[in-house]
Amino acid sequence: MTAIAPVLARADENLESSLEKMFALCRIKSISTDMAYKAECRAAAQWLVDYLGTLGFDASVRDTAGHPMVVGHHPGATADAPHVLFYGHYDVQPVDPMNLWDFDPFEPAIRDQNGTRVITGRGTSDDKGQLLTFVEACRAYKEVHGALPVRVTVLFEGEEESGSPSLKPFLEANAQELTADFALICDTSMWDSETPAISAGLRGLVGEEITIKAADRDLHSGYFGGAAANPIHILSEILAGLHDDTGRVTLEGFYEGVEETPSQIKASWETLGMTTEKFLGAIGLSVPSGEKGRSVMELTWARPTAEVNGIWGGYTGEGFKTVIPAEASAKVSFRLVGKQNPDRVRDAFRAYVQSRLPADCRVEFHKHGGSPAIQLPYDSTLLNKARNALSDEWPKPAVMIGMGGSIPIAGDFQKMLGMETLLVGFALSDDRIHSPNEKYNLDSFHKGIRSWIRIIDALKP
Repeated sequence: MTAIAPVLARADENLESSLEKMFALCRIKSISTDMAYKAECRAAAQWLVDYLGTLGFDASVRDTAGHPMVVGHHPGATADAPHVLFYGHYDVQPVDPMNLWDFDPFEPAIRDQNGTRVITGRGTSDDKGQLLTFVEACRAYKEVHGALPVRVTVLFEGEEESGSPSLKPFLEANAQELTADFALICDTSMWDSETPAISAGLRGLVGEEITIKAADRDLHSGYFGGAAANPIHILSEILAGLHDDTGRVTLEGFYEGVEETPSQIKASWETLGMTTEKFLGAIGLSVPSGEKGRSVMELTWARPTAEVNGIWGGYTGEGFKTVIPAEASAKVSFRLVGKQNPDRVRDAFRAYVQSRLPADCRVEFHKHGGSPAIQLPYDSTLLNKARNALSDEWPKPAVMIGMGGSIPIAGDFQKMLGMETLLVGFALSDDRIHSPNEKYNLDSFHKGIRSWIRIIDALKP
């Protein structure tokens, strides 16, 4: 047998006790956003420290201004073994409304759902079950070989579901301790129940709120209409001009740092069977609105966007009030890809707005955050080792996908600690995370453990 075969066998033998560990952690009501559960959050952190200690980790609870962090270190089999930082979070979302749950959210159990065995309960998928897939992989490896093939640092957060207010200060204060060769995150999904996925790219984000101001008060539209500037008209024209007739964003320099997706990657996306009809039909639409000539997967995973998220001004109450408003506002967000610079995109947007502003009007801007995109090189050794390892475990080969949204911690690892991040998760789209009746497929948990065994074994020198 190879070195990995007995480890996989041990993970199979451990499944019942691994589930017991998962159930124990999921019973702790670690709801981070509600301070009534502050003690429960600390209890979850302490539970993890105690368990990591039994596996040979030097682990401790680290206090922050909010809920505590858990940090643990374990040496590798050799001094020159690669060093990985594994991140997960032990906090969970509130369970309201309770009347929509079919079972006690904090009493996990294995149930049958349409012929599939699932683990039910809050946190089973997001993120306690996912977090423990890695920990249980380390357990099985140590039990067989007495050591881990890589050096491991774990960082488990207690505020991910409440905005992570303590995370950046903690990373800044402990950068030297937490910096590794690369980071691993298990808080994402598979493509489907048989196809594992690696999220090779995460879009970045720039948020802006703008207010166009004209007259010093709302005006009677009969008396002033046709002569006075209307901020709603001006704002509408500005927003409409953000895209040209082909769907491209018109800001100067907007596409600097945007690279074309390799043809082989686009071809692999086509094999996933996600058509425009499937993607848009599920939400009652049929015609894509982005850049012309691109698939919906490319539009949502690999292309930048400009979207208006909210717009208001004038009278919007019941009935009718004939006014020209003194001001009008909008919220605009830009999703970034590749090497787009958030500050340059923000500056370009503000310059564009200023250039479209009539001489006697003014604009106010309010910044709503900005973060760069995360993109692993498609020829990354790390990515390809993980892809091969996952493909050996699951019925179908692993696919490299993008993510339309953002995972801020991945950006923080890159920007603050200088590390690439590998995002591998085993959740499914129907896991009902953040909703009543959250679940995690038993296969997701079991094969997730086996997958991490294969990945960390593939990373050894």
